[in-house]
Amino acid sequence: MMNLDLIRDRVDLIHKSIARLEKLAALGEEEFQANADNYAIAEHHLRRALESVFDIGRHIMAKKGLGHPVDYRSILATLGQQGILPPPFTERIRNMAGYRNRLVHGYAEVTPQELHILIKTRLEDFQEFCRYILKYIESQF
Repeated sequence: MMNLDLIRDRVDLIHKSIARLEKLAALGEEEFQANADNYAIAEHHLRRALESVFDIGRHIMAKKGLGHPVDYRSILATLGQQGILPPPFTERIRNMAGYRNRLVHGYAEVTPQELHILIKTRLEDFQEFCRYILKYIESQF
């Protein structure tokens, strides 16, 4: 049985991280880059939001017997194949799995400019993910 508290806690973590990221996204690029802490805070909250997305996906896969993910992209692909996420959205958000790996393994190559552009253009994907997940768990109970 799915742990609704775990899922809701991760959704809440995503919302809190996105709220912090929205404040940083509102800064102009020059202002964002003027303070090195902005980059560190953005990186932290983006990584937390991404990890929460994958935690939710892994949990659903495990509790619904949907197999074992081979990587982060496969978690999102499985959610799409199961109709939990719609196909166009699945394709769009799957790319964020690669970004998680860049933040963790290729962190030295992620520039402040790149990170600022990402938080200005992709935060809605997290909100949309949460809406689909909450709709899915409501349909299950």
